[in-house]
Amino acid sequence: MEENLIPEEELIERVAVRLNAATVGLVLGFLFGVGLFVATIWLVIKGGPHPGAHLALLSQFFPGYSVTFLGSILGFVYGFLVGFVTGAVLGAVYNKLAR
Repeated sequence: MEENLIPEEELIERVAVRLNAATVGLVLGFLFGVGLFVATIWLVIKGGPHPGAHLALLSQFFPGYSVTFLGSILGFVYGFLVGFVTGAVLGAVYNKLAR
């Protein structure tokens, strides 16, 4: 009876250690997207003569992005894409190293 438990425990341990790369990508994508969206909206609401001068520099990497309401939506999309790719790569690398 105990002989069957040891391999099952090892199998559970192997499965539990693995990450689903797509799920990690979705979670990080959502976090990055929401983070950039909230940061942009916060600066739009705050207002001022030059709102978010530093955040506006992201337009160098994300074409079309600006510190406006429409820019916040585009920022969410760009943040989601960057987060998804980053999470998927991290999950895949982790799974390779965990083997």
